[in-house]
Amino acid sequence: MAKNTTAPAKPADKRKESLPLCKVNYIMIAACLVLIALGFMLMSGSSNTGATFNNDVFNSTRIVVAPFITFLGFLLMVPAILYRGKKNNEVED
Repeated sequence: MAKNTTAPAKPADKRKESLPLCKVNYIMIAACLVLIALGFMLMSGSSNTGATFNNDVFNSTRIVVAPFITFLGFLLMVPAILYRGKKNNEVED
């Protein structure tokens, strides 16, 4: 019977390997969250009341631009989560 001569992994190495996302992923996710929040802030505003009519409800920023920015934030969240950076030990061709 041959003994296993490999050294056990260090706790720091083990912790580093077990992280599912890298720093770039978290930066991209934060940027997507900023886009989503910006979209919702652009959609907000005063509404119509029974006594007055507010024309800002039909502003193109509130009904076109803001939903597009919000949708873009949600759409870009998928590649932000699935992005895999290059490993240091990989060899480039």
